[in-house]
Amino acid sequence: MRFQDLLAYKKSFALAMKIFEITKAFPKEETYSLTDQIRRSSRSVPVTMAEAYRKRIYPKHFYSKLTDSDGENSETQVWLEFALSCKYISVDIYQELISESIEVGKLVNYMILNPEKFGVKKE
Repeated sequence: MRFQDLLAYKKSFALAMKIFEITKAFPKEETYSLTDQIRRSSRSVPVTMAEAYRKRIYPKHFYSKLTDSDGENSETQVWLEFALSCKYISVDIYQELISESIEVGKLVNYMILNPEKFGVKKE
């Protein structure tokens, strides 16, 4: 299996792309702050997940990278709250993106709790 085949990877990548499209409409003054930050954190979720999967022969690295991925996912949720509070996104868009982010978090957590299903050998 390739990391691109992981459901968590597919969903987190799709969410990052959705956020990218939505943030194109953010005000120009947010380019180097909110827009940059939310794009960076949302993209880091699948990136660190891919790193975790490639490091799965080293269980501690696998866990470390997945917890980093989970942390980036949580950071993305905070940036979404800022986008909502600044009225850059509607409540409906916010709820849709948060729901997808929560689902990604559950999938990452599943990977952390079931490492053997992803080729991680017990230490």
